[in-house]
Amino acid sequence: MFTVALIGPDGSGKTTVGNRLRSRLPVPTKYLYMGVNHEASEHLLPTTRLVQALRQLVGRKKYAGGPREKHSDAPVKHKSMPRRIWKTAKSSVSLTNRLAEEWYRQLVAWYHLKRKRIVIFDRHFFPDYYAYDIVSDAPRSVTQKVHGYMLNRFYPRPDVIVFLDAPAEVLFDRKGEGTLELLEERRNDYLQMKDLVKHFEIVDASRSIDDVVDDVSERITRYYEQQSQKSQRILV
Repeated sequence: MFTVALIGPDGSGKTTVGNRLRSRLPVPTKYLYMGVNHEASEHLLPTTRLVQALRQLVGRKKYAGGPREKHSDAPVKHKSMPRRIWKTAKSSVSLTNRLAEEWYRQLVAWYHLKRKRIVIFDRHFFPDYYAYDIVSDAPRSVTQKVHGYMLNRFYPRPDVIVFLDAPAEVLFDRKGEGTLELLEERRNDYLQMKDLVKHFEIVDASRSIDDVVDDVSERITRYYEQQSQKSQRILV
């Protein structure tokens, strides 16, 4: 079996397509959210649930832990030594839990692969952080560099990446989040990765959701049949 990651900016239809694929593919599948929105994931470490609960208890907004904007005009604030030490300690703990969370979900994926299921990833940590923590030309913190190194060197990449592509105007009309400039930048970020995996599929996501699901299903089925044929030739 193999893994398929559905990627694309907000509004491209990743979650809807991923859920519909469960009943469209020729073999059993497992849908697994691999993004940073903890509320969207059914697989979370107890430590992550505890941190989210504590933030809610003290009235602070839940932090998804996702990548920050690459370019920021906010002024740099010079903190005192105790505050810098405290911030470093928090960043280290946060990084440790983030890495543990990412590997925990990878273990879930391996579990289902062993049981002969195609694993459909809704988002994926490697593509999500690629332009921020791995190849960003903007200044990166130590934790970003460590996180990017771990993702780039050790974290398993999907066997197939399906990029749900649509113009920024279409994406913005669907969800009304971000700006046209940021959505277009995110599209370009994803396109940087087309040479990093052998099977990178670009699907026109500006069409109706039924057409998109049909297209993605056909591509995954075709890949499945190709892999099955290779396995049979090896056995022969």
